[in-house]
Amino acid sequence: MTRTHLKHYRVYVNAYDLSGYARSVGTMAWSFGAEPDMAISDSVKNVIPGAGDIQLGPINMFFDADAAGAKALLASSTNTLTVSVAMGARADPAIGDRAFTWQFEKNSYSVEQGAGFVAANLNLGGASYASTKSFCVPWGVVLAHNTARVAVNSTTGVDDYGAGPPSLGGVFWWHLLSSNGTVTLTAQEADTNSDGSFANITGATSGSITAAATPAYGMAATTEIYAVKRYLRWQLAFGGGSTATFVCGFNRNTSTT
Repeated sequence: MTRTHLKHYRVYVNAYDLSGYARSVGTMAWSFGAEPDMAISDSVKNVIPGAGDIQLGPINMFFDADAAGAKALLASSTNTLTVSVAMGARADPAIGDRAFTWQFEKNSYSVEQGAGFVAANLNLGGASYASTKSFCVPWGVVLAHNTARVAVNSTTGVDDYGAGPPSLGGVFWWHLLSSNGTVTLTAQEADTNSDGSFANITGATSGSITAAATPAYGMAATTEIYAVKRYLRWQLAFGGGSTATFVCGFNRNTSTT
């Protein structure tokens, strides 16, 4: 990945765009438990299968009364948060850039007076695995950056892995900030990077979302043994709607642990 700067990060929590509020996002950690017993000749400790540990935060932000900002998010009774940190390559995040996304439990938050502003600090608890089966890979690729879209996707996709990707499935994630009518967001795959070659990835869909339900967000996993093809892209389907503003991506599962 190209070197970047915090100014090129964008932060989404439960379809709230906190990029204009967030000051820092803390640690984005992905590690595995290690077996303490090892042979003399072992150069590294053996990894314990299924012991992936995903952590993020704290998220430090400015606090105000904006209905679509930090106050509304922190005051929400929803405890499971879908958090995405998209990282642009020396520019705003674009399709093909990397992102760190997972679901976390809202642990606590604090608010205090700063020098001319009010600051809030969001502490995230343990990772939630409610909709991701045994997958534990928080790093993925941005399939759609944050902008309004009014038509289906007929462009080519992104190559996030290269030739011979593993047959281990993955997780589709999305943040639908606004829309009208109804819209369905989906991740698509193809062996050949041309418009007519793409088809929906089974299970990688938001399902139909009505405008009344926005902002909407979530993560949807494929089966655990699914041969996700080389090229990926976003797709949408309107049902009486004509516009949708969203960001989405896909975390390809590359590990059996």
